[in-house]
Parts: sequence; C-alpha cells; structure tokens
Amino acid sequence: MADWTTISALATAGGTLVLAVATFASVRSANGAARTAERTLQAGLRPLLFPSRFDDPVQKVTWVDDHLTKVTGGRAAVEVTADVIYLTMSLRNVGSGIAVLHAWYPMTERPDARRPPPAPDTFRRLTRDLYVPPGDTGFWQGAIREPDDPHREPLARAIAGRQPLFIELLYGDLEGGQRTITLFNLTPLDEENWLCSVARHWNLDRADPR
Repeated sequence: MADWTTISALATAGGTLVLAVATFASVRSANGAARTAERTLQAGLRPLLFPSRFDDPVQKVTWVDDHLTKVTGGRAAVEVTADVIYLTMSLRNVGSGIAVLHAWYPMTERPDARRPPPAPDTFRRLTRDLYVPPGDTGFWQGAIREPDDPHREPLARAIAGRQPLFIELLYGDLEGGQRTITLFNLTPLDEENWLCSVARHWNLDRADPR
C-alpha cells in the first residue's frame, strides 16, 4: 500500500524545489537586466575629452583678475605676465554625457603614458565650475599665481625655452562618477600658438578599455 504521507511530503518538496529554481532564475535574470540597464545609463552619462577641432569657434575665456584669453580650435593658450602664468585649452567632449572638470596637474617633463594613473589627491582643484556639453566645445583654464608655487619656476623655464608642457585633467560625469584623467600635450608651434593633443586616458572608477 502506498505511503501517502511520504508521497505527499516528496511532492511538496519537489514543488518547493521547482519554485526555488524558478525564483533563482527569475532573480538572476532581473539582476542581469538591472546591470545592463545600469551600464546603459552610465554610458549615456559618460564624458570623454579631446582637443577641439581646428575649425571650432574661438573660445573667449575670462579670469578672476579680468584678464581675457582667446584660444582657437585645436589649440592651447600659454601666457606669462609679471605675476601670473595663464594656461587655457580648447576642448571638445566626444562622449555622450556632460563633462564636469574637477582638477589638473601640470608637468614639464614628458610622463610615461604606460604608468598607472596619478593619484587624484595630488591634483590642483579648480576654483571655477567648468562644464563641457556632449558633442560640443568648451575650455579648461588654470593659473599659477603664488610666487612660491612649486610649479612656477619649471613652467616659466619651459615656456621661455619653447618646450612642450603636459597637463593631466581630472573630470567626471554630472553625477560625480566615472572619473577620468586625460593627459594633454601642449606643443609650441610659434611664438604665440600652442598645439593641443591627447596622449592617454585613464578610467578611475571602471576598467580601462585596453
């Protein structure tokens, strides 16, 4: 005679197992869909900065001391006065999200592009909110004002000798994430014009594409 108690228990256990498997599959599918949606959202917010094109409009940049700089497409402006070193780059955002500029770091020695990304806390924070809209142009500006600034003498010497400059620019998306460091090269063309180019990008909050 069949043991209906045992059969009932086995049937219940089997049903529970099937339900558990179905629930697990459903949760896994939902998690996968959520991750896909998150990646899609992040891609839609992600900025990526390059120099602007040569035919892009001239950028007119004002400074806190009423100094005025004009920088043409694909170029950088490097200006030295008795008190201040003014640095400006014309930029284009080729990404799909707004670029929010955070900080910068100047160098006069050519860095090794294969090295790890520099630490963000070593950068000079911007004192002005600068944004570059997606698919459009904008600018970056930085100045050396203090007489005892450790970057003043090396920059002044390199500029006077018409040597290349290197700017590492830290920026992110509108939500404060997806931080990126882009290494820009500033190369003197003549007495007034400097060519702006990109050497390397580092992703700080996600894996690099290479």
